[in-house]
Amino acid sequence: MSTDSTNNNVSESIFAKSILGMMMIAVAVSALVLGVVAVLAINSDSTAESSSGASSVEVTLTEFKVTFNPSVVPAGDVTFTVTNNGTVDHNFAIPSLNARTAMLKAGESTTLEVKGLVVGEVEYLCEVAGHSAAGMTGKLSVVESGGDMSMASSGNPMASSVSWQQMDKMMEDVAMKYPAKTSGIGNAELPYTMSDDGFKVFSLTAKVVPWEVEPGKFVDGWSYNGMIPGPVMHANVGDKIRIVLKNELPESTSLHLHGVRVPNAMDGVDPYTQKPIEPGATFSYEWTATEPSVGMYHSHHNAQVQVPNGLAGAILIGDWKAMAMSAAGGRTKDANNVAEQEVVMVLNDSGTIGLSLNGKSFPATSPYSLAIGESMVVHYYNEGNMTHPMHLHQPSGLVVAKDGKVLESPFWADTLNVAPGERWTVVYTPKDAGVWAWHCHILTHAETPEGMRYMVTALIVK
Repeated sequence: MSTDSTNNNVSESIFAKSILGMMMIAVAVSALVLGVVAVLAINSDSTAESSSGASSVEVTLTEFKVTFNPSVVPAGDVTFTVTNNGTVDHNFAIPSLNARTAMLKAGESTTLEVKGLVVGEVEYLCEVAGHSAAGMTGKLSVVESGGDMSMASSGNPMASSVSWQQMDKMMEDVAMKYPAKTSGIGNAELPYTMSDDGFKVFSLTAKVVPWEVEPGKFVDGWSYNGMIPGPVMHANVGDKIRIVLKNELPESTSLHLHGVRVPNAMDGVDPYTQKPIEPGATFSYEWTATEPSVGMYHSHHNAQVQVPNGLAGAILIGDWKAMAMSAAGGRTKDANNVAEQEVVMVLNDSGTIGLSLNGKSFPATSPYSLAIGESMVVHYYNEGNMTHPMHLHQPSGLVVAKDGKVLESPFWADTLNVAPGERWTVVYTPKDAGVWAWHCHILTHAETPEGMRYMVTALIVK
């Protein structure tokens, strides 16, 4: 190799190394500049976030209430920390701002960022069907930043505003109102007529009526024949039955015979088995009763609204007073092995009716009365959206049937879980005199700081 070639190679090598070095320096400088810019940006964002002064509000969801801490918020950006302390799914929404959380299961939490709240009031609600009508709705007050926050509460508002003496007085006042009189009563016996072709014909009219759930609280109740729950129908095995339903609601409806054996064409599930019954129209459901049933009848059209609002009732096929006592087999120590009473108790927790027994909330629920040694056959019906553990303080009940089927092995229970759609039949035979409380044992369904409320009644034993 010549000397010139060697010199050229050396020169090229030095040149290449110089270019590479310059590139590395450039990259390093660029990285340094980008790093500085990033740090500045982060600091800038942090400063901006800090200076924005976003307020924090804790939102607690339960059945059926939304609680805020603090109860008012300053205008501007707000971070809502939403926790579901209830037993069923809930969400939190501010529709006017198109802001909402996902559905939260029991025990779950999430945050909801809301920008630029302005002074005034914003409406909030839980968007689960029926929950807003049951109480999970209202208006949140937004005040000037730095304004009057005196309404804010850091804990239970009752704890800071009511003494224990005042609480005792409120509880006693509510208890002493029981049983409070209200207009309207459900579960009345529905008489039938006999048709020329041998059918027992029961007539129902579905319509919206003012319904007094508790003293002074009227709601738009969706009723059968103007009552909630709808009237009770009794029939015998072998009867040909025709239910004629007239629709006077503002929307279409249908009638499903839940737990009753009927032909598919009579199942009441539009559009599969029939067309929806439009406003002003009438439809007849016809079948022959082939077996005993503890059935419920209710809407199966927009049912998540219509049923909790009141469109439900009981249909009993067979002599369940006799069947229940036969299943009890003398285990309740009844004086003559005859049931003196048969009670239908419809449970609800949603819609316009809300937490209630037979369409009423304590102190407007109806008490029951028995003598020692007498028996009552109770059919629990759950037309709500959650399970209710029903508890009679005394006596324990002998559970003899579930969903209209007599149990092979009846069992004792003083608290019985009744899930949505279920029917349980229980024989109660009291042994001790007194006024015995009877209620759902989800305690928020039975009491408030102001006293007993909602799903509470009593058995008076003489």
